[in-house]
Amino acid sequence: MTDTASGAPLHTTPLNDLHIARGARMVPFAGYSMPVQFPLGVLGEHLHTRAQAGLFDVSHMGQLRLVGPQAAAAFETLMPVDVVDLPVGKQRYGLLLNAAGGILDDLMFVNRGDDIFVIVNGACKANDIAHITAQIGQQCAVIPMPEQALLALQGPAAAAVIGALDARALSLVFMTGAALTLGGIACYVTRSGYTGEDGFEISVAAQDATALATLLLGDARVQPIGLGARNSLRLEAGLCLYGNDIDTTTTPVEAGLNWAIQKIRRTGGSRAGGFLGADTVLSQLDDPATLTRRRVGLVATERIPVRDHTELQNSAGERIGVVTSGLLAPSVNQAIAMGYVAPAYAHVGDTVIAIVRGRAVPMTVTAMPFTPARYVR
Repeated sequence: MTDTASGAPLHTTPLNDLHIARGARMVPFAGYSMPVQFPLGVLGEHLHTRAQAGLFDVSHMGQLRLVGPQAAAAFETLMPVDVVDLPVGKQRYGLLLNAAGGILDDLMFVNRGDDIFVIVNGACKANDIAHITAQIGQQCAVIPMPEQALLALQGPAAAAVIGALDARALSLVFMTGAALTLGGIACYVTRSGYTGEDGFEISVAAQDATALATLLLGDARVQPIGLGARNSLRLEAGLCLYGNDIDTTTTPVEAGLNWAIQKIRRTGGSRAGGFLGADTVLSQLDDPATLTRRRVGLVATERIPVRDHTELQNSAGERIGVVTSGLLAPSVNQAIAMGYVAPAYAHVGDTVIAIVRGRAVPMTVTAMPFTPARYVR
């Protein structure tokens, strides 16, 4: 398979043959041939993950290690988050920023004691690794891990499934990680995910990925899940998709990601600033009145899908923003969306108008997530 836009050959993940054998419909995504759905269909996969457990192939994502005594302090110069004080075995969400405070990527990282283990988005990984290496490669070793695959097991039955293979998984809580052995296969597992459900992300040697996936899919509670349901699940959870809801033109404060910036890195904190884009980000945190837009959740008053790039207007017909993600949400049975609007229209309960193929569709600003999170803390 080739990328229809560039004509370049697509990469495959270690699970490619397994996907095809299970009837997946494969599509180009982030330079890879990836399953968009399996025979169960996007709706069935979505609802199954909410009810039981879904297995996602996310091996296209980038994995890397930061090694050395200065690794944590160096990594802090790239992100407005607390890396230095993160305890061993704990995971945190981070934001790589450019000098203007724009978001280069969002990522997850774990303090594993002898390294910082980082997972970045697939479409960004080459640029991320180059950026991290250029910025802090003299202070610590930046070691990509292309030999590793990545699986995610998500849903209310995920803990029982993985706990049957290694009971130590049950002692993990949300945003923690540990080295486990699943069916005799060595893995590094974190209790986290991108669906709003309890779940686990599993880093495993590429040569063992098919065996592990086959083992997990052998449990009747587990179904393979493609990109379509992955997107609908994360949107219901109110989580940003890089390239849609956040990118180099958005700052963490505009995106409503203030919660990811610990007090120690903010104005008045003992390690305030000192990261790329600090002047912009801290000034926005200190004076929100300087913002010209905010990310909000939206629910349509009708069951009409409101897709990304849809214009948002006020009652006077003036453009006030744009939708960045939107769909009919299977779990809540409503048309939901995320987007950016002028601050005057960003209050919960405000009404904005989406222009869908020339039709005015009222939408109400709402709190997120759209469906309650079920993390195990």
